[in-house]
Amino acid sequence: MTNANILVVEDEAIVAKDLRNRLTRFGYTVPAVASSGQEAINKALELSPDLVLMDIKLKGQMDGVEAAQEIHKHLDIPIIYLTAYADDHTLDRAKVTDPFGYLLKPFKERELQTNIEIALTKHQLEKQLRNNQKWLSTLLKSISDAVIASDTQEVVNFMNPVAEKLTGWQESEAMGRNSSGILNLAHAETLQPVENPLKKVLQDGVVNQLPENTILIGRNGNGIPIDHSAALIRDDKNNIMGAVLIFRDITELKTAIEARKKQVEQAQIVAKLQELNQLKNDFLNLVTHELRSPLSNMKGMIQLLEVSPLSQEFQRYLDIIKAECDREMELINDLLDLQRLENSSYLPLAPDALVLEQWLPLVIEPFQARVQEHQQTLQLNLPPNQITVISDRTSLERILIELLNNACKYTPSGGEIIITVSYNTSVIPAQTIMTVSNTAEIPALDLQRIFEKFYRIPDADIWNQGGTGLGLAIVQKLVTQLQGSIQVESGDGRTTFSLIFTDLAPTSTTQQS
Repeated sequence: MTNANILVVEDEAIVAKDLRNRLTRFGYTVPAVASSGQEAINKALELSPDLVLMDIKLKGQMDGVEAAQEIHKHLDIPIIYLTAYADDHTLDRAKVTDPFGYLLKPFKERELQTNIEIALTKHQLEKQLRNNQKWLSTLLKSISDAVIASDTQEVVNFMNPVAEKLTGWQESEAMGRNSSGILNLAHAETLQPVENPLKKVLQDGVVNQLPENTILIGRNGNGIPIDHSAALIRDDKNNIMGAVLIFRDITELKTAIEARKKQVEQAQIVAKLQELNQLKNDFLNLVTHELRSPLSNMKGMIQLLEVSPLSQEFQRYLDIIKAECDREMELINDLLDLQRLENSSYLPLAPDALVLEQWLPLVIEPFQARVQEHQQTLQLNLPPNQITVISDRTSLERILIELLNNACKYTPSGGEIIITVSYNTSVIPAQTIMTVSNTAEIPALDLQRIFEKFYRIPDADIWNQGGTGLGLAIVQKLVTQLQGSIQVESGDGRTTFSLIFTDLAPTSTTQQS
């Protein structure tokens, strides 16, 4: 390697001059010549030469071996000893400093040049190898996967920080231990041991997948699911030097897979429910259509028969048939209404200005004859001021009619039905509260099911007025469509249904006329 800077350490001036001349002829540069150990150290630190030719026997308290040791503490420089001494003691001392050559005086020029070139080349290769090892070590320590390497006897000789974290073993503790003592693998469910992948790849020479649900049990006893890859380490002659295992914590991956699996399952369930709901709707549409037509025809025939004079017994049978037709038609209409409410996330509304003092009496008027017939009382309590509210007239009227029907059926003779309207101004926006109460009590167990479809309180219809069992279910759906809520309370011989709306706030208030 021409143009290399070589520091000569020689206490004999003539020998030093001769070495300088020879080195110059070889094409090297000699920036300085030192005659003592301390001077050699100072010149080396000052000049940082590419190589040092060091005489072992130097004048002064420090010889060449000691000087070389001190230089190595600070600089990575190859050193070649030039000495006339070849005794075992001197040789052993020189070996400790890891020299790149040891030439006995006298030596030939060619021999000197060859040793220098070999030393420079070897040092360059070793430096490159150390840099590559450092680069590889840094890379392995920086990656997010865990890495453990072993020799052919499964003895650990490398672990990166991720492997330390997952296993709970520090590299300094694991070095020299059998990898099976570091890698505690087991089946997640049975906790049966799983064979060490490093041992497996060293035996078979091929990578085998870990069993599904394999966990790594750390030193703290916690198990984590892992995935892995193992491979043999070979030298440039294809000889096996050991094996390396790369593994990773797949907890988040398994969680994501499970979450995705649940999403797919839920989507399938929703799709199936939608399919079933569509089948139900199609069936209801078909059945109601097929039932409506004959019922309408039957009602038409009944009306024709009522025109002619009939015997008392025949009239009684005709009334029964008429009542049954009306009941079946009511059931069909309620089924269709409930189906429409359940299948529509948004019900088209027609907001209308309702003056309560004028509108509510019209709603309850058809019930007056009915309550008088059963010796009941129907009372309407309104606020002192004339109030106009904005709501869907049809929906709100249907709600009140169903609640009044319900009250009439279950209120005994002499009982009372009270409709009350009030406003709660202590909240923003203000709430409109309508209550329908009657003197009849609902048992606690029945109260929990009061809004279920087709549920009717056993033997509570004291007037035997019948019904479809869908009225309160329809009321609940309509209240929701109007963005309100409904509550029911029962006790001390009275039941109260409370309708609470925030969108029915009064639009105008005037003094009572």
